[in-house]
Amino acid sequence: MNQGFGVESPGRHVNAALRQPARYLVLIDSGGSMVARLFLETRAPVAEFDAGTEEVAVMTRGLTPVVGVNGPEWDTALEGHSAAERSAAELYTLDI
Repeated sequence: MNQGFGVESPGRHVNAALRQPARYLVLIDSGGSMVARLFLETRAPVAEFDAGTEEVAVMTRGLTPVVGVNGPEWDTALEGHSAAERSAAELYTLDI
């Protein structure tokens, strides 16, 4: 008896490369509500969620934001936001 009780054992684990950690957190107005957007070092988007969540407070604890995300390196990542929204946005560089 194999002790599997009729359930097949899972296959071997694949040792693939892990996803990179998020490097930047941008708090930006999006249509009247604040959203938090996570980006990789390459400024590729990772996630977007409500900026009022507890996770945002935990991620930004002890960090000082840069106000205004107007650099050309952010043009593609934030192309759906107006110049005013980008000027008022807060940029946090996360510890990784």
